[in-house]
Amino acid sequence: MSLALQLKDYRLTTAEILYHMPDHPGLLQTFVWQEYDLAPQFPELRRFLAFWHREIEGRLHSVRVAAGGSIRPPSVRHPALLMMH
Repeated sequence: MSLALQLKDYRLTTAEILYHMPDHPGLLQTFVWQEYDLAPQFPELRRFLAFWHREIEGRLHSVRVAAGGSIRPPSVRHPALLMMH
């Protein structure tokens, strides 16, 4: 399934989500989310964050996102040939 998504320009996306612990709002906790998503709009991540806002008690502090590059055809590099006489 991942190849089919990659062919549609989806990229493996990782989000580091920092949130305030509900019982101790002064403390931050980390949650790592990872899914194939479409950069730069990130519709899957936006859906997840909307769900978090509606259903999870921990108030979001920050979200840091990293997305892999899109797939490309393989490139071939030929090493330089050394001629010895």
